[in-house]
Amino acid sequence: MFDILQSIVPTALFYSAPLIFTALGGVFSERSGVINIGLEGLMVMGAFVGIVFNLTFADVLGAWTPWVSIVVATIVGAIFSIIHAVASISFRSDQTISGVAINMLALGIGVYLTKIWYGKGQTDMVQQPFYTTDIPLLSEIPIIGPIFFQGVYVTSYLAIIVAFIAWYVLYKTAFGLRLRAVGEHPMAADTNGINVYKMRYIGVILSGALGGLGGSVFALTIVSNFSHSTIVGQGFMALAAVIFGKWHPLGAMGAALFFGLAQSLSVVGAGVPLLADVPQVYLLIAPYVLTILALAGFIGRAEAPKASGIPYIKGNR
Repeated sequence: MFDILQSIVPTALFYSAPLIFTALGGVFSERSGVINIGLEGLMVMGAFVGIVFNLTFADVLGAWTPWVSIVVATIVGAIFSIIHAVASISFRSDQTISGVAINMLALGIGVYLTKIWYGKGQTDMVQQPFYTTDIPLLSEIPIIGPIFFQGVYVTSYLAIIVAFIAWYVLYKTAFGLRLRAVGEHPMAADTNGINVYKMRYIGVILSGALGGLGGSVFALTIVSNFSHSTIVGQGFMALAAVIFGKWHPLGAMGAALFFGLAQSLSVVGAGVPLLADVPQVYLLIAPYVLTILALAGFIGRAEAPKASGIPYIKGNR
């Protein structure tokens, strides 16, 4: 049992990290009142930028390359999300259609530039990805240490820390109160002097930053290159985690951990006695089936922010 946990837990954590980052981005966007179907596209853009930057500057930055890569991907993701913000907030276009357009645009840009720059359908493998490590002191704790803190990616625990920071920002600060106010009742927020458009822009840009971060972490820990199939469904799983987690940062983190566990079983399932005889294809589709079942079971009891998806027109009642 101990050996099984030691193989499942670290794998589940590193599959969960990109989902946690991206789901938190979705929480910020939807709490501000803007539906963001474009999380998949934001992850694609983050993965593309993270890999290309890593390949380009690995010789210059050395061991710091993956860390600088995810920072650059975070910035580019934030900038890229402005397209969705302008379309859905300033031009009041349909937010779902705008999000789908973001998904298509990101994949198109990534695949096109990959073919132009690398002459093939995928980039080279990065030489400076993230590596597993032991967390000092914590890894030496009996029983718990080997399971949770040995052979793990630092990004896994960074994601969990960011989730708690997001919870604090949303529920314990004046900024978070304003952001939630414009997502629940924008007219009342406007009456109280809160700039609804500004807060919604911030929410969408934060979702872009966290989506780009999630995509780059996925690419630099799990696949180590970029192609059209690097990000396939992870953004939608993150969106599902937002809904499953009831638009709450810690709820989204918990849902992302659940989906990450489901993904990890397709990798380590052969070593688990109960799953050893299950055909591999069933383990591969399990995360998506569980996503559907989770939403089917809980979406009816989860209430989205009341103004989510509704463009705000100043002065209209």
